Formats: sequence, structure tokens, C-alpha cells
Amino acid sequence: MKNNKYRSLKLKIMLQTIGITSIIAFIGYCIYSVLIDGIFQEPFANLMVSLFQNLHMDEESAILVYRTIFWKNKTMILTCMFIIMYLISFYLGMSKFTDYLDEVGKGIDMILNDSSELIKLPEELQPLEVQMNTIKNNLRDQRYAAAQSEQRKNDLVVYLAHDLKTPLTSIVAYLSLLDEAPDMPLAQRAKYTGISLEKAKRLGELINEFFEITRYNLQNITLERQQISLNMLLEQLVDEFYPVFKEKNIVCRVHIEEDIELFVDAERMARVFDNLFRNAISYSYEETPIDVIAKTSDQTVRITVRNQGKEIAEHKLNHLFEKFYRLDEARSTNTGGAGLGLAIAKEIVELHGGMIQAVSNERYTEFIVTLPYMETNNEKE
Repeated sequence: MKNNKYRSLKLKIMLQTIGITSIIAFIGYCIYSVLIDGIFQEPFANLMVSLFQNLHMDEESAILVYRTIFWKNKTMILTCMFIIMYLISFYLGMSKFTDYLDEVGKGIDMILNDSSELIKLPEELQPLEVQMNTIKNNLRDQRYAAAQSEQRKNDLVVYLAHDLKTPLTSIVAYLSLLDEAPDMPLAQRAKYTGISLEKAKRLGELINEFFEITRYNLQNITLERQQISLNMLLEQLVDEFYPVFKEKNIVCRVHIEEDIELFVDAERMARVFDNLFRNAISYSYEETPIDVIAKTSDQTVRITVRNQGKEIAEHKLNHLFEKFYRLDEARSTNTGGAGLGLAIAKEIVELHGGMIQAVSNERYTEFIVTLPYMETNNEKE
């Protein structure tokens, strides 16, 4: 089917080539038959002899010159005439196909200039027209997505710069109070010190987000794969998050099949689940559980991080893994991040040949990571 996309164009070229060749052959045959070997042989010969006699030649010399130039070389002359006529006719006939190239060139210019008009090519080039319009639309979508991403990034830089002032102002204010009142009661001093520490931690988080924005897309992720125990990786991460779970009165329940091993970049994969845990904690209701489930199926291992929180609308689910997209439109300064965690997680998972998706309903939200399983065991062997 693919080889027949330009059938009409090939047919047109073939017919035009046959037509030109037939016309030239017919003209050459007529010249040969009529002027040289046909009924007009004598009139043609007499005409040429007369022309030579007009150049002050006698009749015998004129006949000799005619025989030398025309009669003895009639085949060569006819061949030269045929070639010249064929080239002229072929040049004129090919002008239609050079018009095709001009139309394709105009289409390429429309792609480069991001024209809003559709590319129109002759009917014979319809498959190429479809492909060029597809490329044009894809490039436009990519430009739009890049512009939107850059705008979100710029907005976040402005927002984060503004947010930096809030904890910094609080830190300066409480430290000033502590400095100005050395005899402040211990309970009040402890309270102000605790608030300052909390604001300082938040300031550190915001600074880290600035670094995250700066690094994103400026580094190439190179995987350093090794055989790891998925059970150990997830259990270690859960232990590291224990203080955060406790602070929000969240219980993390782990349901992992025994002896699941993967051939992955351990550091990068830890970052994936670190981001998923942070996201689950940020959007979980207090005193609700977070479930981490891992099980194998055929040639894949499926890891699910489930939390109970507000349902995410379908149209927002489609944007969760975009760069600089944040679910909380109100930009909570307590939980709002740079919107890179899920985008980075998606990139890392896909580099491992897997996929990540989100599912949400009124009862829970799930982030599901699917990674190759059987292939990694083969590599181990």
C-alpha cells in the first residue's frame, strides 16, 4: 500500500515520457522518410543544390557538396536532429514536474514561517501534502507547548522569588525580637526559635526549587544500571519519610511481593518514588493511609502509590506530568513546588523503558509505575 502512494504521479511521468518519445520518433521518421528517402528526396536535393549554386558554385560542385554534406552523413544528421528535438521536447515536458518542486518548496517555506494556512499541493502529490501538513501541525504544537512551558517556568520564578520574601521576613523579625529581648521568658523564646527554624526550612526548600528549575533540561540523564532489590529500595524510602508521615498523622502501608529485583539506575529510581511519596503526602487528607503496592505480572512489575485526597479532574490528570505544572492553582506557599517532580519522574521511568500514569476518583488517587521485569532477569543471567 505504501509503495502505491504516488501511483498517479508515476503513471503521469510514464505516459508523458512515452508521449514525448513517440512524438520525437514520429517526427524523426517523417524527416527521414520525406526529406531524405521519401517522395521529397529529389525536390530537397534540387533545393540544396540551387542554394549552393547561388553561392557561386557550378552545378557539378554543388551536387558534390550536397552529396558530401547530406547524402553521406544523412544518418548522423538525422540522429543529431533527433537528439536536439528530444532534449527540447523533454525540457518543455519536464516543466510540469519542476512546478511540483516549486509547490513543495512553497510548502516548506510555510512550515518554516509557521503559516496558519494549510499546505496545498497538486493532486498527484496528495500523500506528500498530508505528510507536510502533519509535520507543520506537529511543529506548531511543539512550539506552543515549549512557549507554554517557558511561560510557566517564568511565572514560577516570579512566584518563588516573591515567596522567598515571606519566610525571610519572618526569620528576620523573630530573630530581631530574640536579639532585642535577651531576658525573654524561655517558653516564648522557644516558640520564636521554633517558628524561625520552620521558616528557615521552608526558605531552604524554595532555594532548592530554584536550583531544580535551573538544572532542568540543562543536564542529560545517563543511566547507571545495576541489579537492585525493589523491596529494599521502597522500604528504605518509607523509613526515610517516617518523620514526615508522623507529622501529618499518616500511616504508610507497604504491600510488596517478595524478591522483586530490577536492573535499573538505583539513584534515579529512588528519586522517582521520592517524588511520588512527596506528592502523595502533599495532597493526602490528614490521618489517612498511603499505600505502596508492588507486584509482578508477566514481563513487568507494577508499583502503585495510592493516597486518599481530593479527586483530580480528568483534564488536570493529562497535565500532571508536564514541566512546571502544579496542581494547586492557588500556589500554596506551604506545599507548592516547582512542578518538576512528576515531569522528572516520567522522564526517568521512560528512560528505563517503562511508563507512569495517574488515576483519580472520589475515593483515592493512584500513581502507577510499570517497569520491565523479565528482561532484567535475563540480563542478570
